Parts: sequence; C-alpha cells; structure tokens
Amino acid sequence: MEVRDSDFESAQLSSPFETTACFSVCTGDIEDAPAPSALHSFKAYVESGKIYVTADPENTTKKNISRQPKLLASGAPTSTKPGVVIVGGGSGAFHCIESLREHGYNGSITVLSKETHAPIDRTKLSKALVTDPSKLEWRSISELRSKYNVALRTGTEVTSVELANKSVVIGSTNERVPYETLVLASGGTPRKLPVEGKDLGNIFTLRGVDDAKKIDAALTEGKRLVVIGSSFISMELVVAVTKRNLASIDVIGMESAPFEAVLGKEVGAALQKFHESKGVKFYMNSQVSKIVPSPSVSTQVGSVIVKSSSGQETTLPADAVIMGVGVAPATEYLKASKGFDDLVDKSGAIVVDEYLRVKGLDGSVFAIGDIAMYPQPGTGEMRRIEHWNVAGNQGRATGKTIAEGGIGQPFVKVPVFWSAQGQQLRYCGVGAGFDDVIVDGNLDEMKFVVYYIKQDKVVAVASMQRDPVVSKASELLRLGLMPSPSELRAGKSVPLENARSMRRDDCEDVKAMAIKANPEQRKDLALRSGISRWA
Repeated sequence: MEVRDSDFESAQLSSPFETTACFSVCTGDIEDAPAPSALHSFKAYVESGKIYVTADPENTTKKNISRQPKLLASGAPTSTKPGVVIVGGGSGAFHCIESLREHGYNGSITVLSKETHAPIDRTKLSKALVTDPSKLEWRSISELRSKYNVALRTGTEVTSVELANKSVVIGSTNERVPYETLVLASGGTPRKLPVEGKDLGNIFTLRGVDDAKKIDAALTEGKRLVVIGSSFISMELVVAVTKRNLASIDVIGMESAPFEAVLGKEVGAALQKFHESKGVKFYMNSQVSKIVPSPSVSTQVGSVIVKSSSGQETTLPADAVIMGVGVAPATEYLKASKGFDDLVDKSGAIVVDEYLRVKGLDGSVFAIGDIAMYPQPGTGEMRRIEHWNVAGNQGRATGKTIAEGGIGQPFVKVPVFWSAQGQQLRYCGVGAGFDDVIVDGNLDEMKFVVYYIKQDKVVAVASMQRDPVVSKASELLRLGLMPSPSELRAGKSVPLENARSMRRDDCEDVKAMAIKANPEQRKDLALRSGISRWA
C-alpha cells in the first residue's frame, strides 16, 4: 500500500483496496477492521525543507511490513472479580479481545465458543475452501491464552443467560460463568430449505471448518454439484470449485439473476454470463420441489427436482448439494433466558442501540455481529448486517467502550465487503431496498462502478476493476459527501482527488480547532469528529 494511493481522514491511513482497513497515521495502530496486524511507525523530522525518517532497517523490509498491535494491558488481571464474558468465537469475539487489551482493559476475559479452534478468518471458507484451521486463525489458542490472558473455552455451548445474577449457563452440567460485562457474539446458523429430502447425506451448508472439510471431500473430480441459492456464499463456493473438473455445476435461484437482491439485475446478469462461460448452468426464477435419494444408496442425495416460474419441472443429477440460502441469528439459547423475551425479535435478532448495547437492559450487555439489529448511521433504520467485517468493527468498538469505562462513541462504520467473481467485486454501504441504479462503465467487461439509489440518495456503491472508488466512496458515505444521483447522472463521479483533499482540509480544520481548545473542549471535539488521538 502506497501513501499516494491512500485516503487521509480523521488522521487515518486507509487501504485503497477491498478491506478498507484503516490505521492511525501517528502510531500505525489499527483503527478499522479487518486488519489483524498494525503498521510500523517511524520518527520523522523536517530540516532545511527535507523530510528525514529514522527507522530500524529490519522493520522496513517487505516481510516485516506489519506488526501485532501494542497492548496497553498485559492481560494479567488485577483482581479475581468477574470481568468480560464473550459468547461466540468469531470475528466479533476476536476483535473485541484485541481491542480490550489494546485500550488498556486489565480484567479477566472469558470466551465461550462452540468451535474447537481459535477465532478464524471465516471468509476463506467460501472464497477458497480452506480446511486447515491453523491457516485461518487470527491468533493461535496458545497465544490468546498466554499473551492476551484469555480464558478460551472451545467446544463449549451456552444454554442460557441469567440476567438477575449476571451469569452465563453452559453445557449439560449447568455450570454458571459470572460476568461483569457480557458480549453476545454468537454469529449465525445456516438455514436449510424445508423441502422433502433436505436431511439426506451429502447435502451441506457452510459455516465452519468441519463443513468445509465435508464439502472438500465430497467434491472430487467428476462429481455433479447442485447449488441452491445464488448469492455470495453460494457463488463464492462455485468459484472455489470451478477448477476441480466436476461433471456439472448447477445453480438454482429464486430471482431473475444471481446477486439480484444486493447488486441488482444488471450486475447479476453480467456475473451470470461470466460463470456460464466457465460451464456453470443456472436455473433462475426457480425453486426446489424436492430432493430425491440416490437409487443406489437410499441415504444419499441422488437428484434435485427444480420447478421454474412457469411450472416446468427439471431433474438435476447430484452427487452433492450445497444450500446457501442465508443464515439465522444464533440466539436459540436466549429463548430459555429470563428477561430476553422482549429483546429478541421474531427473526432471532437482538435489538441494540447506537453503542451496541442491548436495548432495555442496564448497559452491561452488548450484542455484535450477525445477531445485532442496530441503527444505521444517518438514517436510524434498524438493520442486521451479516458480514465478518461489520462484526469485527463492532467487536473493536465494543472492546474500546468497555475498556474506557462505558464511555463510547456511536457505531458509524460503513459496511464494506468484497467477493472474487472473476474479478474482485467491491461493495460499500447498505443498499437493501434500493429503487434505482446508476451504472458507470462496461458490465460485460466487468469494469464498472454501480451506484445504488434509495429515495433519491446514494446508499451503496459497487465496483469491479475501478479501484480505489469503493474505498473512497465508503468515506464519502460516512461523511455525507457522496454526490447526488442527479450529479452522477450528469456525469459527475466519485471525486477521487477532490475527496482526498476535501477530507484532509476538513481534518486539518478540526485539528486546528483542537490545538487552540482547552482539554475539555479538545475531548468534545474529538468525540464529535472521531479524532480520538487529539482528545
């Protein structure tokens, strides 16, 4: 990453690529997930109009381009009283742990995870079908336990939460784990279609490493694959297995084009055309009637019967079926938890405020990631965002809030995700329910920027081969500086250079005000501007 290709906003260095990871320009510390490692910072001074930088040569090599975050707390608890308990072992949990220690929290941290390994980069399961957890872990179990002093309890299932006595109940033994602060980060559970034959062998969903192992073992050369669902998990898996020389790959989708609900019909059709060029066959505007057993092995899948919108049925031979039809919030354990009756909605989501605290409780319980229904910046619209980057950022925000005694800032990060679909697809914003799109570029060549409009306002941006547009657009969305639909239609685009200077000028104006202000005024400016380093 080069500085000339990066964004400066609120004293941050932003990646121009898909992750939009942000780092402090002063310290190199992580300011925005999903970066698991910080950057080195070097002393610099100006003399006779020249800038001089002093650095350890070892830290300037490519292999040492990054470093682990500096932890302000050793992780050695100063007391034996209950501390932070985190339910879940995913992206939100990991980033919360790191943020707690990075911001000086010195109490106990207990993580209760159903999975048998440390928190992993879950995106690599669908994007590359990686099956070795050691290649996916952000930090090893031993490192989390020794360096971060985390009581990591893997293979542990939470059965309920007792709000009255501040404890979490686990396992069939009904052991109670006390907490001072509770972070619910239990993620999602893959949905299965309620159709005949759904429980036959070799029908898979993808959530964890064990799922990836089963899919990997089933999809050997010459096998026939049917994929139910045509959005991101499904289509990323299609990309991952296309080169395996399978006999057939059939995709069934209810919409008119893959990705239609998120990316729109035009982009979806272009991506469908790309996949068809690789031998993938699509059955869109269709639904599954039933799944039929194999004639040779009655417990295994043999075919899928798909019905089109016109009522025509087609039988698709299948040695394996992958269901990618969404996830439900993993909050079943809260059904047996007194006090959560009115806090969990019909979908299983937990409603939180702008600080990610569970609404209706005393402020000591947070919910993050796939399970959290939180207010969107700018609109206040309540939405649940299923992406590990959002979970990671919410984990970092929650960890900081807890470490600083509950004095946090509203969560205002713009959701960002990416997907390999022939080319890298980048996306930022919340485009659900968009009512119009503006296309800039050539969809057939997969070189474009698409703006998603809702109520005459740009709410999301997607691109392929047009970096760093999405990186810039995410900041413009956050700052409320995105060009209007009418400006875009008139030929204006995301102001790459102007946006950079505009943000830098804005940053300098606030910094100048902060320098002149007294300590209390500086703190207020920092809270309002997000420039925490100047507080």
